[in-house]
Amino acid sequence: MIAIWLQMIVWTIFMAALILWPAGTLAYPGGWALILLFTLGGVAMILWLSRHSPSLLRERMAAPIQRDQKPWDRVWLLLFVTGYFGWTGFMSWDAARTGFTAVPVWLQVAGGFLILLNAAGTFWTFRENAFAAPVVKIQAGQRVIDTGPYALVRHPMYASALFMFIGTPLLLGSWRGLALSAILILAVAWRAVHEEQTLRQELPGYDAYSDRVRYRFVPLLW
Repeated sequence: MIAIWLQMIVWTIFMAALILWPAGTLAYPGGWALILLFTLGGVAMILWLSRHSPSLLRERMAAPIQRDQKPWDRVWLLLFVTGYFGWTGFMSWDAARTGFTAVPVWLQVAGGFLILLNAAGTFWTFRENAFAAPVVKIQAGQRVIDTGPYALVRHPMYASALFMFIGTPLLLGSWRGLALSAILILAVAWRAVHEEQTLRQELPGYDAYSDRVRYRFVPLLW
């Protein structure tokens, strides 16, 4: 657990630098709010998973490149993480360029609530699925989960991430960042489609599950 907490501390410091350094100032309320949300969410995840699902905690805190991971997912994950970091830093710079006034305060607050919705959806997913690894692979003993959010959509964690992709640029105060979030959403959608190819081929019962639950992200839409 000490290593996990150290990892959390390093991650928090890195994200704080990524948000505040491009802004060029510490006087960035939206940036500090995002850092606080990230920190509280990470601490809550560690505390809850360490008690209820230690195996999932180990998976979530593992390296992004793993031996059993699908090769195409290694490439995707490296590109996505790089793009996500660039997106975050760009939004801080863009918000500072406009004097942190481009997005109204009430919309920044709404962005914070969307991030909380993402956290709630992620927690719901973790509670139902102890196999929610951050990489595409089939784990020992893995089975199809069709309860909780999985009864609504096939990829509830990705669905929850939609709130984060919209809420983060609003909270940071970057309209350009909001436009760029469409690229990240499309990237996640691409991964979901290719992940399902693995699940159909290697996870017994997934075909029947996908017939019952027709939508990947948004009910009645896709």
